[in-house]
Amino acid sequence: MTTTRSVSHDRHEEDIEAKAIWFQSLSLIERMDMLCFFTDMLLGVNPGIVEQKNAKPIAGRVRVLSKT
Repeated sequence: MTTTRSVSHDRHEEDIEAKAIWFQSLSLIERMDMLCFFTDMLLGVNPGIVEQKNAKPIAGRVRVLSKT
């Protein structure tokens, strides 16, 4: 499966593996732009989300990735 930067109408490319491959193909700057876009969208839809106090810590370890 090759990933190109074009519009596709293939349902197979909507599975989680294809999305992960697409996201990994983005540069660090593009990934951060996506993060900002999704954050802005979420806050636009639900601005009260930052006020929620019921956050729970996750069990287990957290993997920290860095660009090398």
